[in-house]
This record gives sequence, C-alpha cells and structure tokens, in this order.
Amino acid sequence: QVQLVESGGGSVQTGGSHNLSCVATTRTPTNNEIGWNMAYVGWFRQTAGKEREGVAVSAPGRNGRTFYADSVQGRFTVSRDNSKKMVYLQMNTLKPEDSAVYYCVARWGGKWDGPLAPISYGHWGHGTQVTVSS
Repeated sequence: QVQLVESGGGSVQTGGSHNLSCVATTRTPTNNEIGWNMAYVGWFRQTAGKEREGVAVSAPGRNGRTFYADSVQGRFTVSRDNSKKMVYLQMNTLKPEDSAVYYCVARWGGKWDGPLAPISYGHWGHGTQVTVSS
C-alpha cells in the first residue's frame, strides 16, 4: 500500500506565505517501485462541517497539467519531484478562509470525476493543519 505523509502545517498571518510537503512511501499499485511519475498527485483541504475541497493537483506526464480551485488560482502553486516521490504546495497571500486541514492525495486509476473531485483519489495522507490568523 501507498503511504502519504504530509509536513509543514502550522500558523501564519494573513497575507503571508507557507509551504507544504508530502512524501510517498512503499510500493504503488503498479508493478514498479512507486510510479510517482504515473500518478495524479496534489492537495485537498477540509474545514469543520464542510466537504473536502480539491485545492491543487498535478497531472502525470512530462508536460503534466496543473489544476486549481478558483479560490486559490494565482495564489497557490503545486509542484512535484518524481525522483523524490514528493509533491509540494506553495501558498501565497494567505487568507483566513484558507485555514483548513490539508491532505496530500494520489491516484493511479479507479473512479474518476475530474482532477479536483475527492472520489477520484484512492490514496490520502492523514492531513496537516494550516491556520491563517488575521
């Protein structure tokens, strides 16, 4: 099974920047040693009482596309390092409404409802809290 481990959660003031990281361990559903380069990887977030929201996702491939929620477009950047089996989220101009538990996600197939739909991802980290204070 794949294990996704997030790091970098914490508190930041409004208007500030913060970075999250996620590393994948163990073997993937493919026959290769963690085919990270073959996976959609990215970030979701959730606040109390709300559904999980797709934030930023990186598609596989040399020219893999990136997808962003409208609420973070232009402020957040998702990137990946396939050699290190990692995905990153750079968050700029943070707002209090960005406060949430952020989850790292990955998929190698299965149900599909678009790159920012929770049901499209079968692998989730445990989450890391980001709090933006005014």
